[in-house]
Amino acid sequence: MKVSGRLLRGLGLAACLPLAGCGFTPLYATPDLGAGLAAVEVTTPEGRAGALMREQLDDALGRRSALPAAYRLDVALSELRYPRGVRVDNVATRYEYVLTAAYTLSPAARREPLKTGRVRVELTYDSADQPYASVVAQQDAQARAAQEAARRIHLELAAFLAGQGS
Repeated sequence: MKVSGRLLRGLGLAACLPLAGCGFTPLYATPDLGAGLAAVEVTTPEGRAGALMREQLDDALGRRSALPAAYRLDVALSELRYPRGVRVDNVATRYEYVLTAAYTLSPAARREPLKTGRVRVELTYDSADQPYASVVAQQDAQARAAQEAARRIHLELAAFLAGQGS
C-alpha cells in the first residue's frame, strides 16, 4: 500500500494537536535559558576530578567569562573505587568507579541556595597487568564519569532555570 506525502503530513499534524493544548514547551524554547546557564560560575574541589568536572560543566553551560556571573554553582565530589572481577590469585581485573557530585546553585551576590542536588555516576573499567595501562584506564573512567555527571547537572539546572524564567 502506497501512502501519499500529503496524507503523512496530515497524520503528523494530527498527532501534534494534542500537545498544543497541554502547555508543553520544549526546554530550550524558554527565552534566555542559554544566557542564564552561561552566567553560572562553577567552583569545584582541587585535584584531577575537580578540574575535569569544572571543564565539563563550563563547556556544557556555555560559560562566558567576559560576563559577570549571575549564579554560583558549588560542586563537592566524592570518588570511590571497588575491585570487581577478582582472579584466583586475588588480583582485581575490573574496577567499579563511582563519582558522586553534590551541588548547590545560589545567586552570585548572596549565598542562599536556590537549588541543591546530587548526581551519582557508576561505571566499570578493566585493569591491565601493566601499571601504565591500569593508570590510563582509571583516568579514562574518571573523565567519562565527570562528563556524564556534568551532563546530568546541566540538564537539572536547565530544567530549574526554565521553570524560574531564568
